[in-house]
Amino acid sequence: MASSSLLSSPRFRCCEDSLGRGRGRRHNHVPSLYFPEKLPSAVVPSPPPRPRRIILVRHGQSEGNVDESAYTRVPDPRIGLTAKGWDDAEACGRRIRELVSLDGDNEGVDDWKVYFYVSPYRRTLETLQGVGRAFDRSRIVGVREEPRLREQDFGNFQDRERMRVEKEIRRRYGRFFYRFPNGESAADVYDRITGFRETLRADIDIGRFQPPGERTPNMNLVIVSHGLTLRVFLMRWYKWTVEQFEGLNNFDNGGMLVMQTGFGGRYSLLVHHNSQELKAFGLTEAMLTDQEWQKTARPGELNYNCMTSGPSWFPHFG
Repeated sequence: MASSSLLSSPRFRCCEDSLGRGRGRRHNHVPSLYFPEKLPSAVVPSPPPRPRRIILVRHGQSEGNVDESAYTRVPDPRIGLTAKGWDDAEACGRRIRELVSLDGDNEGVDDWKVYFYVSPYRRTLETLQGVGRAFDRSRIVGVREEPRLREQDFGNFQDRERMRVEKEIRRRYGRFFYRFPNGESAADVYDRITGFRETLRADIDIGRFQPPGERTPNMNLVIVSHGLTLRVFLMRWYKWTVEQFEGLNNFDNGGMLVMQTGFGGRYSLLVHHNSQELKAFGLTEAMLTDQEWQKTARPGELNYNCMTSGPSWFPHFG
């Protein structure tokens, strides 16, 4: 019959055949081919080294930073850099190159590389080009344009006077939850950054930016994005509260913040930066205490004394 003839056709194989085990073959295949967890520990491939740093970069000065009326004429994604913005980007690139060419003891390293994630907006793409001028081609492993790193959506073309009113309402309502008409709130940005964070963690775990045969612990990730987006990224990564987020200040144009691996392998802001720098950014004493813990903790550990996960949520404990 038609159905049985299809099933018996040599062109169709069952799922066992698709693994190369069917059609009369004995099941004497190597178990490790399908069950790597059964390999002896000495044979299991070691995981790729984590990138040493995740460097967050805000775009250089843009036309919208010096003239807000630009947003009434030009779509936000097409706002470009000013001449100073290009200088900002190139100076940032030089700072990054100087940083990544050193190890944790400020000794020079030879095998450092950089991999970029970038927002698709014109000002961030131009910043990427300016930053990239500091590097030889051999040092750049790759670039990924990532739409989830885009600026907060303020609602297409912006009426200047109306935006002033909306920003005043946002100040009274709260910076995190206020949604601009036809646009986004910071909470909306948080949702898409959550998806990007999971992609980034997966990329780190599988070593996507580590070329075969060229694994190096001196890989550095550079995320070129926008002020609010980067603050939300840090909030999501370190599980900061809404109140903590609303106390943060914006990055300078062409400014950067460095998340660097500590002794246990987690990323801490206190490896590269000092407490005074982070206080100026808006970190509280509780946030700094957690960053100190991050310097020695291992991936997967939880800081039970941190206010975002510990008993400090409950005031009746005193």
